[in-house]
Amino acid sequence: MNRVKVEMEYLFRASPTILYKFFTTPATLVRWFCDEVDIEKDVFTFVWEGSEEKAGLIDDFEDEKLVWEWEEGEANEFWEVKFDVSPVTGETIMTITEFCDDIDEEDTRQLWDSLVKRLRQETGG
Repeated sequence: MNRVKVEMEYLFRASPTILYKFFTTPATLVRWFCDEVDIEKDVFTFVWEGSEEKAGLIDDFEDEKLVWEWEEGEANEFWEVKFDVSPVTGETIMTITEFCDDIDEEDTRQLWDSLVKRLRQETGG
């Protein structure tokens, strides 16, 4: 199977500062992203339905960009979120980049759409 890079873009009324906190704080991550999370230094341990996955935070530019590398992921693959503000509307443009098998691309997009829907409800944005 071939691996593909998937980029998704979402608009939010919430500020980059608020969104940034929803990606970096355990109390907010469990409200929309995972069942449990433990953050020790730059290692995030995410738990979904009893299954753990670890990701190392490799880039952190507050309110602008976060990049994680899955502990058991493929070489040169990452999971990234960027926050930009539209100069026209003032809305936050959140761009998510992830890698998956080519046959899973649609499922990956649907998963992120459902996660972002929950994030939008939590942030009011």
